[in-house]
Amino acid sequence: SHIMSEYVRMTDAERDQIDQDAQIFMRTCADAIQQLRTEAHKGVQSAQVKEHRTAVLDFVEDYLKRVCKLYSEQRAIRVKRVIDKKRL
Repeated sequence: SHIMSEYVRMTDAERDQIDQDAQIFMRTCADAIQQLRTEAHKGVQSAQVKEHRTAVLDFVEDYLKRVCKLYSEQRAIRVKRVIDKKRL
């Protein structure tokens, strides 16, 4: 409680802006991964290089999915708190 009082709390508008920016950023990342997938094999003759690039993009895409899931869980907690507050 003492530690929290030292910091200024974020407003709902600031939280909404962060949510909007995060969604745009996640969508941009997903689009970039898809574009890289499309271009990853152009001009590459080696099967090993193709497999490596595919694996790297799979890892990056999986990481983004885990980040998106974590973000969604945190946002759901925030929404639940807002709903609970309104009920009281």
